Amino acid sequence: MLKDSIQIDRIIKNALEEDLGPGDLTTDAIIGPDIIGKAVLEAREDIILAGLHVFMRVFTILDPKVTFETFYNDGESVPAGKVVCAIKGGMASILKAERTALNLIQRMSGIATITSHYVEKAASGTVKILDTRKTAPGLRMLDKYAVPLGGGYNHRFGLYDAILIKDNHIAVAGGIRKAIEAARRKTPHGIKIEVEVEDLKGVNEALEARADIILLDNMPPDQLKKAVKLVAGRALLEASGGITIENIKEIAATGVDRISVGALTHSVRAMDLGLEISRL
Repeated sequence: MLKDSIQIDRIIKNALEEDLGPGDLTTDAIIGPDIIGKAVLEAREDIILAGLHVFMRVFTILDPKVTFETFYNDGESVPAGKVVCAIKGGMASILKAERTALNLIQRMSGIATITSHYVEKAASGTVKILDTRKTAPGLRMLDKYAVPLGGGYNHRFGLYDAILIKDNHIAVAGGIRKAIEAARRKTPHGIKIEVEVEDLKGVNEALEARADIILLDNMPPDQLKKAVKLVAGRALLEASGGITIENIKEIAATGVDRISVGALTHSVRAMDLGLEISRL
């Protein structure tokens, strides 16, 4: 469950303001405030559900009197044609909230669903499939919430909660060892240090500098296997870059501990969920 209700409400209110502005010209002109309606949220394709409580919160922010009956929970598989929840309330409120609510749940369910496909395709009970920071601006909390619902894991949430030394940091610091040593001097106890490398020479340098996690950037499977043998459990190994649904099984079979996949969030396809609305 998403715990930061204040931030969730902020996300939703910003989205509603973006869509509604000073008011819904169409609905306000046609639908009276006393008309009561109902709606059903239906999955129009097979999905892993994510963001149902966010979806419902869009409506209750506009109108606290809107009520719901839910038939599925986040993280559950919903077959095409099944009703996820039923809504009852002021017709004007339902119409005004419809697009924003759908945008959020469609995206979140898309992330959970594609994550489940990557996890299933990897066919490994040991490797962890991780997300990245390649999320929609302003929606990171929601994007990253959806990933574990599909069986994946969260990487760092932002620049503030983990050390990840990338190629540009290394270039400025003057090398892998110097970058790791500088990071270690200023890193609070308990924070692991991860470093990105591009070849086996970089793997050796990272090991010598006692990196906790080594990110193997765009390495082909044969190089990944060599890195796994070289490291021999002395650090966690993360494969990243160029990971697709087509090659993830081969990548997972190399023996790496983690695989980070930007595609889980950066270019996700929204799932097809629709709202059927009628007057009572």
